[in-house]
Amino acid sequence: MMIIGIDPGISGSICFFQDGIIKDVIEMPTMTDGKKNKRQVNGAQIFNEISERINKFDKKNIKVVIEQVSAMPGQGVTSMFNFGQSFGILKGICSAMHLPVYYVRPAKWKKYFNLINSEKDASRTRAIEIFPYFSSQLSKKKDNNKADAILIASFFHETYQKEK
Repeated sequence: MMIIGIDPGISGSICFFQDGIIKDVIEMPTMTDGKKNKRQVNGAQIFNEISERINKFDKKNIKVVIEQVSAMPGQGVTSMFNFGQSFGILKGICSAMHLPVYYVRPAKWKKYFNLINSEKDASRTRAIEIFPYFSSQLSKKKDNNKADAILIASFFHETYQKEK
């Protein structure tokens, strides 16, 4: 089974996880928009990246897991709108591709990996502990979004198998 774990948002990542092994992790494809060159997710490129990696799979053997995000106190209206727009683009792409989508709240997967009330970088440390063969691709502090996508996919892999 191919699990696509997604940490949504402009600085998010997409993890392609097959049978308990990380096959690939990419940063969220983005592009600039408007006079101020604001970044936004690049839906066409997301579609291309996913299509390229799943073309040999039967769609019934693919599960997409997106972190269930919501507005947080203290965030600006514009940034929350952009974040929600990114989330909607991801949902729309998966729906158009006829891929089953599951949502997981941050508290649920973070609790599973003992990351509640920890630093943002703790997910990167945890991902390196679990997947040491992938540590070279998680060497920078900015790679914590890749680690989140990996842990979201891993969480689903481990808990989905138990439910069956």
